[in-house]
Amino acid sequence: MNRILIAEDEERIAAFVEKGLRANGFVTAIAPDGDAAFAAAGSGRFDLVVLDIGLPGRDGFTVLRELREARVQVPVIVLTARDSVRDTVAGLEGGADDWMTKPFRFEELLARVRLRLRTAARAPEVTVLRCGDLSLDLRTRRARTGACQGLVDLTAREFVLLELFLRHPGQVLSREQILSHVWGYDFDPGSNIVDVYVRALRKKLGAGRVETVRGMGYRLAGDPSGGSGEPAPGTGVPPCG
Repeated sequence: MNRILIAEDEERIAAFVEKGLRANGFVTAIAPDGDAAFAAAGSGRFDLVVLDIGLPGRDGFTVLRELREARVQVPVIVLTARDSVRDTVAGLEGGADDWMTKPFRFEELLARVRLRLRTAARAPEVTVLRCGDLSLDLRTRRARTGACQGLVDLTAREFVLLELFLRHPGQVLSREQILSHVWGYDFDPGSNIVDVYVRALRKKLGAGRVETVRGMGYRLAGDPSGGSGEPAPGTGVPPCG
């Protein structure tokens, strides 16, 4: 069953789209602002995003750009009142898979949603996430890193946490973002559970693998050995991918 994120701040439109999608068998969630949309869309929990451009906080263009910069490839259908050619081109070149203007007919939106999901389903499934010499097999739930020269067994929470870091290479993730994604919304914001699990990952993967960004959160290190982070000469392979 496909999960669709509706990033829309107008409650009437969000409710209309959600009702229609649920009636057609989709599981939905609503993000009322750009910050929530970016966090949810980047979590890996959704198969498609319906994205408004005029969101409070991060606008839709920013959400789209930052998702693509973080290599989040979830299909995005922009649904907006902006109908200029310039905006349409900017959105499509910025990584949108489709563009619809308001007012719209739900039947057309539904057809486009189904088309994008079919197209995404035909794409090769990503089963291994990589960053430098670190890889995570999503099927076996095991990590491999050059630092320990072998496979690393992970607990369920450690796996979800490492997957989150690998889906956002180089991005600083706040404790609140990590708590929300790994432990859900029913958590104690004063808990030190994130720090405990980061220490556990460091013990298994290497002390420099996860960096602390003081006052902000944690970031996966592309090169924990302290290198430049540039591709190795002649390889063309970036530190994270």
